[in-house]
Amino acid sequence: MRPPSPPRPLAFPTLDALAAYLRPRLPAPALASWGTAPGTKNLLNLFLELSCGDCTLLPSSPPAALVVRAVHVATVRIRNRRGALLVETRQLLSDGTLRRRGPRPVSEKMRPGETPEAAAARAVREELGERVRVRILGAGAEPRVEERESASYPGLPARYVLHAVDAELVEGVPDEGEFDTEEGGEGEGHDGGGAAITVKRHYWTWIDDAEEEGHAAPAAVAGAAGAQ
Repeated sequence: MRPPSPPRPLAFPTLDALAAYLRPRLPAPALASWGTAPGTKNLLNLFLELSCGDCTLLPSSPPAALVVRAVHVATVRIRNRRGALLVETRQLLSDGTLRRRGPRPVSEKMRPGETPEAAAARAVREELGERVRVRILGAGAEPRVEERESASYPGLPARYVLHAVDAELVEGVPDEGEFDTEEGGEGEGHDGGGAAITVKRHYWTWIDDAEEEGHAAPAAVAGAAGAQ
């Protein structure tokens, strides 16, 4: 007997079509909180993610139940010369919200056909800057799957497939202490003409092995949340 085929991603030609599909499947207060509760994104953000392939929506089982937002994420474990790990602690959003993060490594949603290494290189360019150079050492073992509600879209279940990529800092940002960078990947074509909520700045620090162990569980969650 052949195994059942995986569910096909849902497609929505317009923002109104996406809204009409989600309204009967999500709790009304949760959907109303998108883009209004601090740290959340709005319906246009999700529509843009779907349109450019940053995520997919899959029907869950049974069909009348909630849908699942599926995201493949490259988490880039960048280390400095003494082995400390670069992690993000906060983000400044376009609506003025300062959103706390993990701490979590550099992370980026993967696009269709993109390898973890290619997504890692793009994450470095967009989150740290074009002048930053890192040496990509390669992807780790099998990706890890985590399922939880997305912090960016309350009430919407999410399935994160996390692809870990190791890297070494070469130059371009401080290799000690705290610093911040400007987001370079959520400009024209990704902000819905300014109506979507986007990341404007990232705030970083380096943590050593002892701190990393203490943050291991939260960082795993935040690695997925990095692509929330």
